[in-house]
Order: sequence, then C-alpha cells, then structure tokens
Amino acid sequence: MTKEISPGILICGAGAAGLTLAIELARRGIPFRLIDKIDAPFPGSRGKGVQPRTQEIFEDLGIVDRMFATGGPYPPQREYRADGSHADSHIFEPHAASPAEPWQGPLLVPQFLTEGVMRDRLAELGHWPEFGCELLGFEQDDTGVTARVHGPNGEETVRARYLIGTDGGRSAVRHVLDIGFPGKTLGVRAVAADVALTGLDRDAWHRFGEGSMERQIAICPLAGTDLFQIQAPIPLDGDPDLSAAGLSAMVAHRTGRDDIRVHSVSWASAYGMSARLADRYRVGPVFLAGDAAHTHPPTGGQGLNTSIQDAYNLGWKLAAVFAGAPDALLDTYEEERRPIAAGMLGLSTRLLDAAKRGDIRRGRDVQQLDLGYPDSSLALEEPARGGRLLAGDRAPDAPMRGAAGHPVRLFELFRGTHWTLIGHQADRTLVPPRAGLHIHILGPHGDIIDDGGHLRDAYALAAGDWVLVRPDGYIGAIVSSGEIGALETYFRAVGL
Repeated sequence: MTKEISPGILICGAGAAGLTLAIELARRGIPFRLIDKIDAPFPGSRGKGVQPRTQEIFEDLGIVDRMFATGGPYPPQREYRADGSHADSHIFEPHAASPAEPWQGPLLVPQFLTEGVMRDRLAELGHWPEFGCELLGFEQDDTGVTARVHGPNGEETVRARYLIGTDGGRSAVRHVLDIGFPGKTLGVRAVAADVALTGLDRDAWHRFGEGSMERQIAICPLAGTDLFQIQAPIPLDGDPDLSAAGLSAMVAHRTGRDDIRVHSVSWASAYGMSARLADRYRVGPVFLAGDAAHTHPPTGGQGLNTSIQDAYNLGWKLAAVFAGAPDALLDTYEEERRPIAAGMLGLSTRLLDAAKRGDIRRGRDVQQLDLGYPDSSLALEEPARGGRLLAGDRAPDAPMRGAAGHPVRLFELFRGTHWTLIGHQADRTLVPPRAGLHIHILGPHGDIIDDGGHLRDAYALAAGDWVLVRPDGYIGAIVSSGEIGALETYFRAVGL
C-alpha cells in the first residue's frame, strides 16, 4: 500500500536539521512526515554551542527564551599547569551586544536538550517525529519520490513530492543518490562522553594537558543538567573503555589527580574526525542538509549551527514552491549553502590545528553573524550600492518605535513566515499589498520611526529606497523608487 503525503515532503532524520525543517514547514501548513531510524531521541551532547546567528533563528521560531532557560552561558576556560596551578580565560572573545546584534555570546545547551525544546515546539504546531522508522530505499520520477520505509507496523511505501536527507554523516539518502563526499580524514580520534562525576567545580571548563595529544583532556559542566562532558583525543587504533571505571582511569592518568571520579555514563562515543563536503546538495526532488551534506571536526561549535541554518534556508524555499514559485528557486539552496559549509569546514579544521597546539582562540568568525549570500542570484541591488550593507547580507536588528509610540524592534517585524518590505520615506502606493508580504514605511509619516537612528546607521538607506527582507532574515533586495519594476520581477521569481 502506498501512502501519499498529500503530496508533501518526507524528511529522513529527526536531529537538529530535520526538526528545524519540520518546524519551518509546520508553521507554513506544508504537509510532511519526519522519520528517524533510531528508536528514541539522540541522548548525547555531541553539539552544545548555540551561536548568536542561531539564537536569532530561534527567536524567529519562537523558542529563544526557552533555550536560554534550558541552557546557560559558557563558563570560563580553566587551564591547569603541570605544577597544579591554573589560569582562567574566556573561551570565546567577549563582544558587547549592540542594537544591530542583540546576541553576541554563544549559549551552552547540550544537544539532547536543544532537540527536546525543538520537538516541543513542533508538537505545539501539531506534529511529531516518527522514531523507529527507517528509510529502506527510494526511486525518483518527474513528479516526486517513491520511498520504502520500515516502521513499527512493518514496511510501507510512501509517495512524496520531495525527500530531504537530514540523516547524518553516514546518510542513507546520500548513499542512494551516489553523491560524492570528498574530503579527508584529519588524523585525530577522540572520545566525547556525558558523565556524572565528582571532584570538579561546575564554574569552569576544566582543561588539562593542553598542547599534548597524549595527555590532553577537557571536562565541561553541561548547563541545564548535573552532567559534565569529557572530551579527549585518543589513539587512532584500539577500543577505548567508555565505562565509568574506564573513563575514571583516563581522567586520573591525564590530570594526575585521584580525586576526580566518574560515577555513571549517560552517553559516550569514540569517533574519528574528518572534513567532507557533498559534491551536490540536490538531485531532482531529493535534497541533503546538515551532516548529510557536510561533516567536520567539532572545534568552534559550527556543525549543529550550520545544520540548523541549512534547514532554515531550505524550508521557506520549499514552502514558496508549494505556493506557486518556480521550482528553480530550490536551486538557490545549494548555491547559497554549499559555499557556507565549505568555509565552515576550513574554519573548524584551522581551529582543530590550533587546539592540537593548545592555542585555540574563538573570535567573531565562529558567531556566524557575518555569513551571508551576497553572490546569490537572489541578491538584487538597483542601483548597485557601495555601502557596507548589501543585498544578500544578514538583515540587522534595530530598536525603533511605532507611530502609536510603542517600542518595536526590526526583528519583531521580521518574525514569522512572511517577507518584509521597508520603504524609507517612500510612497506606500508604489507597491500594492499581496499575500506573504508585510510592508512598513519608515519616516515622519510612516508606521515606524527611527528616533535613535539605529536603522539609519545599520542600513544606510536614502530617501525613496526600499529594502526587502527574506523570511530567513537576509536581505533579498535593495532598490530605489525609480527601480520598482525590478522589485516586481523579483516578487514573481520568489512566489510573491
């Protein structure tokens, strides 16, 4: 029997990328199924850093406050010297929040708690992942995908318009598509384990043996839990003892202390590090996102964030095509996201090399606030701009006030599934209203007023300029009133 998803989307993989995509589709009313072959949610903290750009995404998804309530700030890094003394330092270079960038510091949330908050949000939207449901194979044709899945009730055939592989580094979807996954192994193998232990305070990320791959070990308290995460490089060969006794012995050997005891292990993994990037992100109606498209060392806290942003990019585009936009819009997913992943792999690898030397510094480049799509075919400027903010860039926040006198932020105007068009001292009648577009006029006779000049400073708009912000918070177009025809052409290309 073939079950048709109305005809919607089959998402294979219910981790952070799959959940993000599911939330994006659910809040737009697009039919889908989210499946995962594992029997229960992932229990570990392989990814634990939520970068500022992802925090902005979580605000749009309605869960940023829950994330802050669930996790906490990164503790200082405490490096222990051979004589037993130590020195504390910031793990990430501190930056103050600004009107344009309301979040600057990374948030520490263990991956299993992050995904739990996301599942709760998805449930509020009326959907749930189907665990214990494995993709066995699929075939494509001109109108979609026919997939075989095996779940608690046996095997079934599922018909979908699109299939999205968010099923991790060993992606079954990528394997069926026979997409190349070139890259390199990085010659580093490591242990990551979530444990209950005694002997260390929870006010620091404890690091021992920095600069020595044989003695290096890091023990970080996991915010929102009573657990610590142990991270340590291990030999390339052999099976490490990941029991509580085995990890206690490793800790004692590498720290030179016998007062630190591991009492239980909730999750542990030994893994080899590699940096790989899929040759393609799309084959017909099938797409790759997250770790299925790129795998990387964990240094810098980039992987989970990049995966979430893959899905955030793809979600609104899938919904636009369902609403009538040309299918070619979906080609911009690979066009925009694959270069971002390539850059992330380079950054994570450079940080890994620094970690080997015990000299890792995490600056603004890990925050992902400066990433954008200025070379995308979806970036329109008429006329071309020479300013610091261009089409394709992340749209900055700005505090303002509404015409009625109440405070309002740009991010509040952006929040939701719509596009946002802001005209600076422009004639509202130049752009007729349409479904999926919110129009605001900035200026003395508009509905938003920039008393503090924050929008002026961030956007550098001239009188009569229009700035169009995409549903994912990037600038799609900046045009003058004399080029409004170009904006109408753009609307047709994206389904507006």
